[in-house]
Amino acid sequence: MSPRQKRGLALALIVLLLGGAGALVLSAFRQNLVFFFSPSQVQAGEVPQGRAFRLGGLVEAGSLQRSAGGLDTRFVVTDQVRRVAVHYRGLLPDLFKEGKGVVAQGRLDPAGLFIADEVLAKHDENYMPPEAARAIQAGQAEKEGRP
Repeated sequence: MSPRQKRGLALALIVLLLGGAGALVLSAFRQNLVFFFSPSQVQAGEVPQGRAFRLGGLVEAGSLQRSAGGLDTRFVVTDQVRRVAVHYRGLLPDLFKEGKGVVAQGRLDPAGLFIADEVLAKHDENYMPPEAARAIQAGQAEKEGRP
């Protein structure tokens, strides 16, 4: 084998290894990608089936129910047009309250109940995740008949 053929073979091997590494990185990225949806999008069936996603909006006033042990919590997330019931088992953030913004990550069960693995609450009076704020604004516009 000539030196030129050896260099060509080495270059082809390097390109093949880089392509394989790139494919693995993209595959891992796609598996860990989590999309955000509003309650209206969930009710419209736009969510991925069998995959985790984030649900955001406001915790509906009067919907918070805690179990006697305190770890099981049920509440409703709303964008002021549609509602999605959520079940979460674990400790809630200190700032989690009814009427405040929330983003929950989890899956939708076959009955339409959102089973949350993680619940995030806004951290001050002026902040709300941009996706949740847009979902609430869109819900208010739909409720008022604006485009």
